[in-house]
Amino acid sequence: HEREHDREVSELITRHEEEMEKLRAELNKEQQLLLDELRQQMAATHKAEIEQAQLQSQTLHSLELEALRLSLNNMHTSQLELTQSNLRKEKETALVELREMLNDKRAQEVAILQSRHQLEWEKIKEQCLKEKEDL
Repeated sequence: HEREHDREVSELITRHEEEMEKLRAELNKEQQLLLDELRQQMAATHKAEIEQAQLQSQTLHSLELEALRLSLNNMHTSQLELTQSNLRKEKETALVELREMLNDKRAQEVAILQSRHQLEWEKIKEQCLKEKEDL
């Protein structure tokens, strides 16, 4: 009876150990599946975060480029306006100088003509006086 009991206990222990081993194997398998699933989720999340970061970086880069383009465009426009203003001032200055030069030249020509006219008038006057004296 005792042997029978020992044999039953031994069988129960063996069955228990086999079931425990089977449960451990199932648990390990389940844990491995959960770990694989978690790794996949983490990889997918990591990939999504990297894509999001790249998208944000690209968007930021695009915005920075657009801001630089607008800034350069504004600077270029300002430079063009300044250049136009300077050219307009130079043109006005040149026109004023040309006008003054032409006025001076005209005044000189008028003075020369008046002087010639005066000389000729005096010559004619002298001739008239001489002719009167001769008469």
